[in-house]
Amino acid sequence: MSRTQKTVVVLAALVALVMGLTVNKVLNSKGDGTDKVALLDAGIVLLPQSRSLPSLALTDQNGQALQVDQLKDKWSLLFFGYTFCPDICPATLAQLRQLQGMLPAEAKDKLRVVLVTVDPHRDTPEQLKKYLGFFDPAFLGLTGSQEDLQKLAAAVSIPYIPADTSKENYTVDHSGNLVIIGPDGTQRGFIRAPVHNDKLAEQLPSLLQSGS
Repeated sequence: MSRTQKTVVVLAALVALVMGLTVNKVLNSKGDGTDKVALLDAGIVLLPQSRSLPSLALTDQNGQALQVDQLKDKWSLLFFGYTFCPDICPATLAQLRQLQGMLPAEAKDKLRVVLVTVDPHRDTPEQLKKYLGFFDPAFLGLTGSQEDLQKLAAAVSIPYIPADTSKENYTVDHSGNLVIIGPDGTQRGFIRAPVHNDKLAEQLPSLLQSGS
């Protein structure tokens, strides 16, 4: 098994472990099990307790500094990916664009989509802006130092493995799961990959209406 294959296996195992433990906690927590099952069927896993985001300054696609713990006032879906990704990233962003079109106007207004790059070597603000324009110019793109990006990824349990940037046309091993951030700026849960738009379109509006 090559080094790349091994890192993919390790990454997949870490993500599966985190998601498995979280789902188990959700199913065994007190409350109405019917809603939990419906949410889980749509791929939505809400944390038993919200998590604070680290105080890190990243840079958006317009070159402006943004504190990640200040992602407030709206619900946010964070996707950790990169603009040179050959498959999962463009597919996921296209699905998220489609999902927004399936939501009622009021729910859509409460939601932002954020691409957090796992490839800061190539994903400059200019590159992020150009790339996101192919999907939806309203999507937010964030880049920063490799250290800060890994801190954020670890804090929300979406680990990735930095690439060997010395190789030509390198790829980055990362998860396809989405992170759910509430209007108060805390992590509320995950959306498991692959994304199922029909089910999400049914379940997300009630979640987005559930206050701060």
